[in-house]
Amino acid sequence: MTRRSEALAIEPRGPLEATVRVPGSKSITNRALLIAALAEGESELVGPLTSVDTDVMRRALESLGARIEGAGERWRVHGMGGRFEPPSEPIWIENSGTSARFLTACLTLGKAPVVLDGNARMRERPIDDLCDALGQLGAAVEVLGERGCPPVRVQGGGLPGGHALMDVRRTSSQFVSAIALSAPYAQHDVTIEFVDNVLVSRPYVDLTLQVMREFGAQAGWTPEGHLQVTAGRTYRPRRSTIEPDASSAVYPFCAAAIAGGIVRVDGIPAASAQPDFRVLGLLQRMGCQVRRFGETVEVQGPADGLRSLGEVDMNDLPDAALAYAVVALFANGPTVIRNVPNLRIKETDRLHALETELRRLGARATAGPDSIAIQPGPLHGAAIETYDDHRMAMAFSLAGLRVPGVAIHDPTCVSKTWPNYFDVFRHL
Repeated sequence: MTRRSEALAIEPRGPLEATVRVPGSKSITNRALLIAALAEGESELVGPLTSVDTDVMRRALESLGARIEGAGERWRVHGMGGRFEPPSEPIWIENSGTSARFLTACLTLGKAPVVLDGNARMRERPIDDLCDALGQLGAAVEVLGERGCPPVRVQGGGLPGGHALMDVRRTSSQFVSAIALSAPYAQHDVTIEFVDNVLVSRPYVDLTLQVMREFGAQAGWTPEGHLQVTAGRTYRPRRSTIEPDASSAVYPFCAAAIAGGIVRVDGIPAASAQPDFRVLGLLQRMGCQVRRFGETVEVQGPADGLRSLGEVDMNDLPDAALAYAVVALFANGPTVIRNVPNLRIKETDRLHALETELRRLGARATAGPDSIAIQPGPLHGAAIETYDDHRMAMAFSLAGLRVPGVAIHDPTCVSKTWPNYFDVFRHL
C-alpha cells in the first residue's frame, strides 16, 4: 500500500470539550530503563511508554543481558550491575535518537566491541560529536558511517573518565545526557565543559540528572557551569513512576488553542521537570486560559482569537516547536520561532519539513539555519507529507481542526511515541 493511499482525513470541529490521558514520557522511560538496566538488582517502572522508541531501547538492553519482564503499566527490570556481555550481532536501533546516543556511551562499559546501526535516516544523523567526547574520556569509539553518522563501533573495555570539552551549541543535548547516564560506572569522575558555556536544550540534561539522582547517582552542575558526575556512586534499584509525556501533552493543549473550547490533561505533577510543559506559558500569553486542578491541567482557547507573540525562543523546548508552528497559523500576526538549530537533525529536517508543509496549506513560511518565520494568511486543505516523523503527523493534524480538507499521509508513524494518538484525537 502506498503512503498516499493511507492518508487520514481530519474532520474540522470545535469548540472542544475533552479530558485526555497522554502516554508515559518517552524521555523519562528511556532514561529510567537504561539506568535500571545498569543498576544491580530489580527495579520497577510504573506507567512507562510502550512505543517503537522504547521497544528499541528495551530490545537492545535485553540483548546485552538485562532481563525485562512485564508489559503495559508495569515493567520489572533486573539490572546488570554495570556489567554486560556484548552481543555477537550489531544492535539495531531503527531511528531512535535516544537509543543511539545513550547506548553508544553505555557500550563503552562492555567487555568487547559492539556495532550499533540504524535505518536510512539514522545513518544521516551525526553522532561524531558524542564519539569525540567519549574519546576525550578515554573510550575507543569509531564512526563507520559517512559524514560522522552511524553505524558506530564501540570497543568497550570500560570508560576511564576525566574531562571533556563538548561543542553542543547547535547539536543535541542527548550527547551530554548519554555520557552522564553511564558516567557513574567510569573509573574516574567525569567533568564536561561546554564551548562558550552554551548547551542546547539544557532542560533535558536537567531531566537526565533528576532521574540519575533518583536512582542514587551523584551528578550536577559546578559553579563554573560544568557538568560533573561522581564515579563509583552507581545506581541503586528502585520503584520509579513515569509521569505523562509533556511532548505528547503539547498536542491536546494546542488543539484547544486552535479549535477553542476546553481540553484537560490528567496526571501532570506540579513539579514536573519536563521542558515541553513550558508551552503552556506561550499559549497563555497568546490569550488562552490555563488552569490547574491538582494534577489536571486545563487549557481553554480564547474567544477573541490568538495573539501573535512575534519572536519566540524555543531552544529549551524544540519538540514543541512543530505544534506551536501550526498554532501560529491562526494568530493575528507573524511569528518567528528561533534558536532551534537541532530541529535540522531530528527524525527529519524539521525546519525544512515545516516550511514545506506550512506552504502547502497556503501560509507563507521561510526557514533559516535555526529558525522559521510564519506569516498567517488564507489557508486551504492539503494532503500533508509526514516524512516518517511522528511529530509532523501529530502537529499538522491540529490544522485540520479549523481548515477543511486536511489529510495526513502515513498516520501510523505516530507509533514512535503515541501509537493510539489518532484514536484519542478523534474523540476530542
